[in-house]
Amino acid sequence: MMKNLHLAALAASAASAPAFATQYLNVEQAQRLMFPEANSFREQNVALNTAQMQQVEKLAGLPARSVHWRVFAAYKADAAIGYLILDDVIGKFELISYAVGVNLDASVRQVEILSYRESHGGEIRNPAWRKQFVGKTAPAGLSVGEGIANISGATLSATHVTDGVRRIAAIAQVVLKK
Repeated sequence: MMKNLHLAALAASAASAPAFATQYLNVEQAQRLMFPEANSFREQNVALNTAQMQQVEKLAGLPARSVHWRVFAAYKADAAIGYLILDDVIGKFELISYAVGVNLDASVRQVEILSYRESHGGEIRNPAWRKQFVGKTAPAGLSVGEGIANISGATLSATHVTDGVRRIAAIAQVVLKK
């Protein structure tokens, strides 16, 4: 009897424990949302060499962080129309998964939050906040306070996603720009 009460109490506490992870989009949904005119996507992952990593770091003003980047080229018929690049950054404590659509000229086309795991700061998913990135490139206006507004209560999430987008824009500039 005591064991059953203990198990019931455990189950009740687990059921009431807050669950903060929210999956908003998967990769395929983000692809269709960012490139609705595309009729195919081809995974075209990027591996940066040492010189490219140094260029990315110089452009972004941040460490390149990784050699390997998951990239999908968007195609309309047989012509590339842009790229979707996946990344994760730490919010305050947990990972934020997001995707950045970039145009062939390496400008940001769109930013989408795929998964958010923090208890606070989900305002970074607000369309008005994410729209600030559109049209920007690595060297211009991709910093909180300089082209991107901060979000009160989500300062770390806003800053870390902004830094991540700037890094991705730099990668697009160095490796993907046509």
